[in-house]
Amino acid sequence: MDKNSVYLIQTDTTVGFSSANDEKLSKIKQRPLSQKMLQTVDSFSTLNSLTRVPKEHRKRVRNSMKTTFIYPNLKSFRVIEKDGAFYDFMKKVGSLYSTSANLTGTKFDEKFALENCDTEVLTKDGFSEKISSSIYKLNKRKLKKIR
Repeated sequence: MDKNSVYLIQTDTTVGFSSANDEKLSKIKQRPLSQKMLQTVDSFSTLNSLTRVPKEHRKRVRNSMKTTFIYPNLKSFRVIEKDGAFYDFMKKVGSLYSTSANLTGTKFDEKFALENCDTEVLTKDGFSEKISSSIYKLNKRKLKKIR
């Protein structure tokens, strides 16, 4: 599995692009390179190797499902559920940047997605646009809802 490839995959939330190369994903989506991109991780141990979860929010992070958190280091992560097909893909790589498979500000277009991916990862259910994850920004003590 090439981490620099762009994978089109049904994530735990919606149809998305996943790659270890966040710049490549930003170019595909035609968004500024300065805009941060979330990382999906396969487990809490992987999350802890990449950022520090504030003590005040550890229980919240561990119990949240389909939720992205922006941490004090301004990096954002979502730990995926272990019972989905996306987990089987993610456990092989641990962590990848992830974004919805569309141009910024538009709806999912399968033709666009297929033209801009290197590898299509199919499941028996195919692709379906679903609700995006909730996003919260964590500070040492505060929590702010972004989406």
